[in-house]
This record gives sequence, C-alpha cells and structure tokens, in this order.
Amino acid sequence: MLAAKLVDNVWATRKIESLNGLKFMLAEVIDKDGEGKRLIVVDLIGAGIGDRVIICQGSSAGRIFDENTLPIDAAVIGIIDEDCHF
Repeated sequence: MLAAKLVDNVWATRKIESLNGLKFMLAEVIDKDGEGKRLIVVDLIGAGIGDRVIICQGSSAGRIFDENTLPIDAAVIGIIDEDCHF
C-alpha cells in the first residue's frame, strides 16, 4: 500500500468495456520529500482532488471486484483522515 494525493481527474471516453463506469484519477505518491511518481488509479470510494488516500497496486487492485478481475494496476482503498508525516 502507498500514500498518495489525488491531483486530477483522468477522462478516457474510449476504453475496454469492463472499465466503463469506473472513475479514474491521477494520484501523486507521497514520498519523504513530499512528492513522487504519478499513477492513474481507480477510485471506488468517492475521494476527490486534494484528498490524501491509501492506494493498493498490482494484482490486489484488480481483485477488489467480487466477480471479475479487472485490468487495473492501482486503486484507492481509503481516505486518510489525519495529517500523516511520511
């Protein structure tokens, strides 16, 4: 799991059918210097731009869905409520 800050929305009008209806966002991983690499994440919990979130990556992200494993590499799994020092 990683801590990240959501910095923008990502719009993809053309994508594979199994991804229709999912909300994509651009997340910046929080490192010790306060900023890091950027990832496109799927947001299933209603987080918004500016929120600090917890994301999972890899095959775990695709297994969040009960019935199907989707081709996603990162997903928001929590919103950080308190200011954390990483």
